[in-house]
Formats: sequence, structure tokens, C-alpha cells
Amino acid sequence: MRVIVTGGAGFIGSHLAGALVERGAEVVIVDDLSTGSLLNLEALIGHPAVTFLEGSVLDEALVDAVVAGADVVIHLAAAVGVKLVMERPLDSFVRNVRGTEVIIEAAERHGVKVMVASTSEVYGKNKSGVFDEGADFVYGPTTVTRWTYALSKATDEVLAHYHYLERGLPTVVLRFFNTVGPRQSPDFGMVLPRFARQAIAGEPLTVYGDGRQSRCFCHVEDTVAAIVALMDEPGAVGGIFNVGNTEEIAIIDAARTIIEKTGSPSAIELVPYLDAYGPGFEDIPRRAPDISAIHAMTGWLPTRNVDEILDAVIADVTAESVV
Repeated sequence: MRVIVTGGAGFIGSHLAGALVERGAEVVIVDDLSTGSLLNLEALIGHPAVTFLEGSVLDEALVDAVVAGADVVIHLAAAVGVKLVMERPLDSFVRNVRGTEVIIEAAERHGVKVMVASTSEVYGKNKSGVFDEGADFVYGPTTVTRWTYALSKATDEVLAHYHYLERGLPTVVLRFFNTVGPRQSPDFGMVLPRFARQAIAGEPLTVYGDGRQSRCFCHVEDTVAAIVALMDEPGAVGGIFNVGNTEEIAIIDAARTIIEKTGSPSAIELVPYLDAYGPGFEDIPRRAPDISAIHAMTGWLPTRNVDEILDAVIADVTAESVV
């Protein structure tokens, strides 16, 4: 099997590429290294089953050449992270939407199955808290920068789903809920590695807002297992699936637990959203996935709890600081 992984030098993509190689797949990684890193691919570069191409999914000629002859394209390349999106909303929006359009158009020309990465952000500020895949998307005005990422990924979903319905392109949409684990950089607003880095350095852990907002964190190896399970399941074609852990934790509790686990002298510092991101940011008090659809389709369930996930993040940041 020949699998194309866009964004394969990124956090999730590099773990996925490694898992695919272990399964015996031929893997072609396409990444412009804008947020990914070759360091994430140290174990794969030079492997006979791996080809790395530095390039953008906006490059139509490159994408067409790569997709031709593939069995599956797993499209992870995107502008990610709250910090990046808030700083560069237009670039992030265009890169996400146009990149997905280029991938899907090439897949349609060559009859190749596409798996498109989406996000729990698409649910917006729907107040139900726990979301199944049919839940409403609720956004603020387009002038609020916070919603540009959600809108771009919702548009990606539309492109995928209606290419399936109207043109028969085999597609699968994956809505990720806060994937975390080794190799995740804190540089783009990822909260747990940022907390771990601050705690190990003895710096204040900067909690945005009042910290009572809760999230469900899923270990990257569980996320990868979900992607592979859906890739293998013919019945998943045309579907949209939440991928995440159902165990919730308040952000301030995650900060406290990391301080305790690291034995850090750090304090917790509450930072107003305005100071953290500037104007145009709104946060969501609670976001948790209903994962009954993917479980019914594939039997997949996450295997790691929050405590194990925090340990993994701390271990990774500790190893990074030693190096």
C-alpha cells in the first residue's frame, strides 16, 4: 500500500508515518516544514519505505504527481495552533482551505481515497459540551479572529463530504479533539507541553482565562490507531468521525497536576485572554467528544487516561531539556 501523508513532519503526521511503515506501507511524506520539523522524522529518513518531499500542498503540480499511483492520501497539513491562527488568520484560512481543495482535486483526478483531518473546533461555541458528529456548529461573527480556524476546517469538511456525495470520491473526515504526546511543540499555543516546559524551568504556569475551561486530551498513539482503523474500514467511507478521549480535565487542574508531578516550585499565573491573544479571541468552557460512531464502526477506544498522558508529556519535555 502506498500512503501519502501531508504534514507528515508534524506532530501527528510523524507518529502516523512511523506506524504505517511498521505495517509495511510505502509512505510518501509531503511537508513544507512551516510548523513541522525534520527532527520528528529522524527515525524514518533514509528508510527504504519512506520518501520525504519538502513542498507545499498548495503546489498543484507537486500534489498531482505525488497523488498519482497512491492508494490513500491522509491530509494532515494545515495551519495549526491558536497562537499561529490568531497572529496570521488570513494566511491560516487560505492555506487550510486551498490546500484541501488542491488535495481533493488531485485525488478525484486519480481516483484515490482521501482522509481529511478536521478538528473539534468546528463545533464552535455550541454550549452542549459533549458533541456527536451531528451537533450544530455555532460561531461568532466572521470579524472575530477566533473563528477563522473553525470556519476553514468546516469548509474542508464540506469539500470532502460533497465530493463524496456528488462525485463519488471516497473520503473520510476525522475530527480530532486535543491530541497530545511526544514531539508536540509548545510554540504554537499547545497548552500541555507549554505547562510542562514552564514547570521544569521553574517558571510560572500561565493559565489563560480563569482555568475552569475543560478539555479532553487524547494521546497521539491512540489518535494514530484511530486513523489507521478508519483507513482499514471500507464502511467508514463517506463518514465523519470524532477522534478523542472522553475523560475531561479543567485546564487549571492540568497545571496543578503537572506542578505536582514535576516537583516544581512554579506558581500558577492567570492571564486574561486579551493579554494572551489580543482582541478577537473567545474561549469555549467545555468540549468533549461522543466517540460512539468510531467505536461502532471500528471498535476503537482510547487506551490512555489523563494521568498517563500528562506523564508522557512531562517525560518528553524533560528529555528535550536534557538534550
